[in-house]
Amino acid sequence: MIKETEIVCQPGQHEDEAIIKRLSAAAFKISPEQVSAVKIIKRSIDARGRKVVYRMQVRVFIQEPIVPESFTVNYPNVKDAKPVIIIGAGPAGLFAALQCIESGLRPIILERGKDVKQRRRDLANINKQGLVNPESNYCFGEGGAGTYSDGKLYTRSTKRGDVVQVLKTFVAHGASEDILVDARPHIGTNKLPGIITAIRETIQNAGGEVHFDTKVIGLIIEFGKIKGVRTNDGEAWKADAVILATGHSARDIFEMLHRQNILIEAKPFALGVRIEHPQEIIDQAQYHCENRGEHLPPSYYSLVEQVDGRGVFSFCMCPGGIIAPCATEENEIVVNGWSPSKRNNPFANSGTVVQINLEDVKGDENDQFRLLYFQQQIEQIAFTAGGGHLVAPAQRMVDFAEKRISADLPKNSYLPGTKSISLDEVLPGWIAGRLRKALPVFGQKMKGYYTNEAILVGVESRTSSPVKIPRDWETLQHPQVAGLFPCGEGAGYAGGIISAAIDGINCAVAAKTYLVV
Repeated sequence: MIKETEIVCQPGQHEDEAIIKRLSAAAFKISPEQVSAVKIIKRSIDARGRKVVYRMQVRVFIQEPIVPESFTVNYPNVKDAKPVIIIGAGPAGLFAALQCIESGLRPIILERGKDVKQRRRDLANINKQGLVNPESNYCFGEGGAGTYSDGKLYTRSTKRGDVVQVLKTFVAHGASEDILVDARPHIGTNKLPGIITAIRETIQNAGGEVHFDTKVIGLIIEFGKIKGVRTNDGEAWKADAVILATGHSARDIFEMLHRQNILIEAKPFALGVRIEHPQEIIDQAQYHCENRGEHLPPSYYSLVEQVDGRGVFSFCMCPGGIIAPCATEENEIVVNGWSPSKRNNPFANSGTVVQINLEDVKGDENDQFRLLYFQQQIEQIAFTAGGGHLVAPAQRMVDFAEKRISADLPKNSYLPGTKSISLDEVLPGWIAGRLRKALPVFGQKMKGYYTNEAILVGVESRTSSPVKIPRDWETLQHPQVAGLFPCGEGAGYAGGIISAAIDGINCAVAAKTYLVV
């Protein structure tokens, strides 16, 4: 007999198999000896009460053996199959490639950046010397932005596709099975490179292709249909379907589409700062204790407030994390956050941003690039304010709220360094003003949040793409170009690793339908 139930246990007990079996047996009023095995289905932390507990949905095997689950997928060989070109090797591109193989198509991934191993050198140059390689950085290269910027797998995109299947694919390639049960699954930047490499090897072993340092500079279109792409080495790659999965920072791709008279649109996004606290402040606020102990992970938070008719919210929260320089061009400052798998760094950081609508940025309402240029301008102002070498402008939280330049800055995780400056010199007044009003309110919602021990680092500007590439709702194709499938974050249809992966899968399925027809 197999039954499911919820059990509640104390921190530390959630990893004790004997206690889990005993609590499961008690739920059905049977002896622990009658329980053959217990499988955890979902696990979450409940910190709403005075004592923090773990809540777990479990499947209980009563006098019945458990069958171990296999995550191996036997992909067919597609070496001689019809090709599909995939531009970009981020989560959307990689999962599109896996789906192409399952559908009997041969994926050819063209990635402008380097493989995960080679990317490390460029990231070291960014952090130590402030030098940005426009083709290989935190955003561009194998695995995309997610590889070296955290690996959070939390998503609300459950209606778009099979989230569990995406998670199982990660497990099949080396991720911990914990991501299948945790309420907020996380892989970690230290583990993602190996997993991404394994996915690439799966694609190649099945007959797919992955080409690095290969930048697409144009689409080949004949009579309104895709026929391939052209790359910076002068080569023409031929295929009747192209999945465009270039991410939210590939500004040159948007410009290329515009030059080829392919419809694109300006899209709202959000912009602000990245805020970092000592992790212990967040733990004390969320767990209601002085010391969280060894059995609770570093805590996270999610905050949102309406200020003057506009949303101000936390974004991409990284417990035990690090603030990273994520510029993709010279002379700009872009910050993001990531965490290792253990989330054991002494700081917690989160983007805290203000929603920007189309009407907020002056210019021709038909100018597809007006929000992109606004984003770029703020990043360049931040670079100048920091003084170069990716030193970021920064301010203590209360000092910012009270319009006071910080006499000094707290120790923080941003490796290129920070410079004390009024962030009003970087952020437009209508953004800074809303942030200034929101922070004390956040402090009322979460004890200890509003403190001068926290630092605001500018700017968090790549929350999502400021440009959208339209596509038909049913076929997922661009309305002007048959066989072109705009995909993922860069096209405006995803907002994280899981949603991008799902969108990549959906575009590959649509490409299969198109090519069969």
